[in-house]
Amino acid sequence: MIDSIHVDTPERSDHEIFQESIAELDRIVRTSHRTTIVQIAAVLAAIAAPLVMGDIASQHHVGIVPVVDGICLLVLTLLAYDLARHSRTKSVRDRLAKQLKIAVKQRIRADKLYDLSILDPLTGLHNRRFGEQRLAEEVARSERNSDPLAVLLLDLDYFKEINDQFGHAAGDMALKEFSRRLKRAIRACDIPVRIGGDEFLIILPECPREKIDAILERIGSPEIRLNHQVISIRYSVGRAHYQTCDTSQTMLERADQILYAEKAARRNDDGTGTTNPDFNPNQAAVYDRPPTFRA
Repeated sequence: MIDSIHVDTPERSDHEIFQESIAELDRIVRTSHRTTIVQIAAVLAAIAAPLVMGDIASQHHVGIVPVVDGICLLVLTLLAYDLARHSRTKSVRDRLAKQLKIAVKQRIRADKLYDLSILDPLTGLHNRRFGEQRLAEEVARSERNSDPLAVLLLDLDYFKEINDQFGHAAGDMALKEFSRRLKRAIRACDIPVRIGGDEFLIILPECPREKIDAILERIGSPEIRLNHQVISIRYSVGRAHYQTCDTSQTMLERADQILYAEKAARRNDDGTGTTNPDFNPNQAAVYDRPPTFRA
């Protein structure tokens, strides 16, 4: 005896079910259209029958009433069929509404998962992985279109002292406040990124050199208040502008060199940390001072 072989039917996806429901609804609409045409024709025939067949019926002694009754019966049958079809249409509509509701929930869940994958949970800025991807895209766009592109690297100064003196909760507050000031200072098209720890990156598409200082001025000198004390948040800045044949890596390396050259220049007060045209020790000194704690 040969055992019967059961082949499992593959489970249909939500998209396939949705498409089948749409196709079924289309068939119902087409059938309804044809049935309506037949109903109209039957009603017109019932109206015209006495006029057209009156003389013929009187000559052949044929009754008009059975003919009209037959047409009316046909119309009633079609209307009953319509009622059944309307119930089927409602069933398909309810199924589509349910599938649409499920699709909306899935989209909301997918959006949340996507946000979790690209956002830093503490600051709400984009995370490093997303920032690196976007920077590579913007560099490629600048290479194609010759659009200006700038990056800012920002590093909080004396952040360890804040954590040591006031605890990690104060450090988190400082990171959040600094991130908030970053988001307020930039445009909607700019991309703020938390690289990690107390390091930040801002990607500035189509941003000329003269606009950078305005952004830094808007960031200003953030402060947080903790236990009746005001803690200033100081930071250092490195900047780089897109140059021909640049890559995202070369831009970040150049900005990183400027950032630490500015730190060294301020410590040594000799202004010889770098010869890069983006280097500005006088302007940079505003952003890197020991944190002040005042009541």
